[in-house]
Amino acid sequence: MAKNPSFDIVSDFDFQELDNAINQTRKEIENRYDFKGSKSEINLNKDSILLTSENDSKIHAIVDILQSKIIKRNLSIKILDLGQIESTAGGMVKQNINLKKGLNQEMAKSIVKIIKDSKLKVQSQIQGDLVRVTGKSIDDLQNVIVLIKEKDLDIPIQFINYR
Repeated sequence: MAKNPSFDIVSDFDFQELDNAINQTRKEIENRYDFKGSKSEINLNKDSILLTSENDSKIHAIVDILQSKIIKRNLSIKILDLGQIESTAGGMVKQNINLKKGLNQEMAKSIVKIIKDSKLKVQSQIQGDLVRVTGKSIDDLQNVIVLIKEKDLDIPIQFINYR
């Protein structure tokens, strides 16, 4: 007997694509006229990006460049959680950008609530950092995907393991 069709809702991104976007941003900063001779840096860590520069306007320019490179690499800019611009030693400023990855419990619960409120004949359950949706009809599952896409959640959402 065949199992009911299902899919998983996750929030993830391709780290290698992000790394490529960071490298492209570095190259553009090195080549841009308005950054000549400036001490601007962009560093990628496991779960954050650190920007340092001489003033706020250069930080804003770096963020704009980074966002454009991320979009060109088919990533969502919703993965970026921009922190406050802070002063550091030596007259420099820095900005920490946290990376959003994985569904936290609160977001997973809100997705399950959206699905339950839709009255579609599907079951949804939280499994760690993903939400599994099962139903008897493939059409109902596709309606759930459309429903979730229509909601403007503040994290990037992907639909995987569609079977």
